[in-house]
Amino acid sequence: MTQAVPLSEAQHRGISRRWTVRHSLTARKAAELRDFAGDGADNFSSWQTLMSEINVQLNDGPAAQVGGPITVAEALKKLDRDLAKQALAARVNGREVDLAFTLDQQQNGDPVKIEPVLPETLEGLDVLRHSTAHLLAAAVLDLFPGTKLGIGPALLEDPRYGYFYDVITPTVLTEADLPLIEKRMRQIASKNLAYRREEISKAEALRIFQERDEPLKCELIDEKAGQVVSVYYIDSSPFIDFCLGPHVPNTNKLRAFKLLSLAGAYWKGDAEKPQMQRIYGTAFFTQEQLDAWLKQREEAEKRDHRRLGKELDLFSIQEQYGQGLIFWHPKGGAIRREMEDYLRGELSKRGYGLVFTPHIAKRELWQTSGHEETYADAMFAPTELEETEFRLKPMNCPFHIGIYKSAQHSYRDLPLRYAELGTCYRAELSGTLHGLMRVRGFTQDDAHIFCTRETVRSEIVDCIRFAFDLLGVFGFEKFKIELSVKGADTAKKYLGRDEDWERGEGALVEALEEQQLAYERIEGEAAFYGPKIDIKVEDAIGRLWQLTTVQFDFNLPERFELEYIGEDNKPHRPLMIHRALFGSMERFFGVLIEHYAGVFPMWLAPVQVAVLPITDRVNDYAGKVAAELRSGGLRVEANLKSEKIGAKIRDAQMQKVPFMLVLGDREIEQGTVAVRERSQGDIGVMPLAEFKEMARKLVELRALTNH
Repeated sequence: MTQAVPLSEAQHRGISRRWTVRHSLTARKAAELRDFAGDGADNFSSWQTLMSEINVQLNDGPAAQVGGPITVAEALKKLDRDLAKQALAARVNGREVDLAFTLDQQQNGDPVKIEPVLPETLEGLDVLRHSTAHLLAAAVLDLFPGTKLGIGPALLEDPRYGYFYDVITPTVLTEADLPLIEKRMRQIASKNLAYRREEISKAEALRIFQERDEPLKCELIDEKAGQVVSVYYIDSSPFIDFCLGPHVPNTNKLRAFKLLSLAGAYWKGDAEKPQMQRIYGTAFFTQEQLDAWLKQREEAEKRDHRRLGKELDLFSIQEQYGQGLIFWHPKGGAIRREMEDYLRGELSKRGYGLVFTPHIAKRELWQTSGHEETYADAMFAPTELEETEFRLKPMNCPFHIGIYKSAQHSYRDLPLRYAELGTCYRAELSGTLHGLMRVRGFTQDDAHIFCTRETVRSEIVDCIRFAFDLLGVFGFEKFKIELSVKGADTAKKYLGRDEDWERGEGALVEALEEQQLAYERIEGEAAFYGPKIDIKVEDAIGRLWQLTTVQFDFNLPERFELEYIGEDNKPHRPLMIHRALFGSMERFFGVLIEHYAGVFPMWLAPVQVAVLPITDRVNDYAGKVAAELRSGGLRVEANLKSEKIGAKIRDAQMQKVPFMLVLGDREIEQGTVAVRERSQGDIGVMPLAEFKEMARKLVELRALTNH
């Protein structure tokens, strides 16, 4: 190592200033450096301590020494230049930071662990899209001075978009403004401007945003900020935001982005608050990825369940009854009945008892369960009757606990498996509602399993197997599994002891590993009462949807003082597993509509056979054919309108009916049917009995295709 040369007091001060600006030192460290510089050479040994070697570990590699203080970006260059070129941000000892973050030696002497956040990862995509949302806001501020900013998050769970930013502009934006905004975004990005983070006091942040006339940002800072606030700038632009980050180092990293649409939005999703405009966009690492996604989006628009639901007369949402409340029409109801019948049959085979519980309960119940403490914002307000307060249920679990507590149980009774198709109600804000995918009233295919510590792992394994069996029946073949665990965010409330959380997570991990299933561990996404396994399905055009969940719960048995009598004749606390396979009937139905593009397989199709007489004189025979098929359990419609056969066929095709039976004089004479399949066209004339048996087998086998 090169020997240090003593520096003058002025040199000390100059270095201190440059390190402070260049490396975004924390306020504490910058103050220390200035103090040491001010004391001159007498404190040079302390200065050398601050400038000493730092042990750094890249990912899980060996520790190496680098001279410090040093930014993450510079440390990466010393450790691995290729990774340094790719990195968008980093985790330092588990904390997400910008590449400009300055490293210090940890007090306990352990290496400082750096994990670069790279392109082609979920974390990298989150950073990229969040940074692009900031770029969008900068462009809007540039083009429309006086704009008020709301929030601008990345969207990773919504396959339709990549990010949005909510704004209130001096004049209302139109779709024609989007190309202009996108053009300005590209102009700003091409300048290779730095994303710069500063940590300032809460009071200073409020002063800055008040001077900029940004009341919504001031409201967020008041609500969420601690005494130190992080703000982000894009250099040489009018943009500043209250944000935790991290962000890409500069705008040059943002190359493949697209603005998509405008929508109305309320501040915080509340119709009582200011109305804003939401600008949606997306961003990817390469133009090729963006082009592929845009092609997928075009296909997704054709599959939109809201449009198909109306065209196929499956369901409706009616404003006069309330937003987020679903009306299942007869054709949608036919599909739901098939879903429920299949599920009920499987529940019976697998030892579940089907239960039914009320939609409302005393408020005290939700206080005992912990929902009042951790989930009240998502619940409808209490209603009072005879001086007693009640609340609509957001979940079924406390009701199943009530059934369990209604009798004493022995270890010989366990596991007990209660299942319910129970309707729940959640006070989702209007700005978050979306067709069938996010609603206020929905039916969960809910089950709760009460078991012993010895049987909990095998029960979790059975839930996972059940999930894959069910999803396979509906044609899903590709999955992503996430293990959602408690995070470090103290703002989110979790119930229970740390050791119980560790035990619950361990049981879920053991079950996944026993099934040799790959999974991703997600911090901070656990339920408030325990960790969970989430199974996401990939649909026909490659989008992921969250459906199935298996959740471990040690809290509710404790809070409700559940017991069973063990082999030792002493009371013991059971464990509880929550699981939903469809997730909710509404959301699963919405996913199915888009997965199949409305072209349901024979067993699910709301109308399985359309009987189409060529002329009115064949109507009597058409009625007899329809009656015969209905007697075999098929869903049949006979089109007896005085229309040409071509129009009748087109109508059946538009309704995506699997089979059309075209009937004329020859079919009457021979007792046959001319069969037309929706994708293959004419497949020949056959006796009615033969067609009936073929159709029956397709339904019985729950076949996904008709050939």
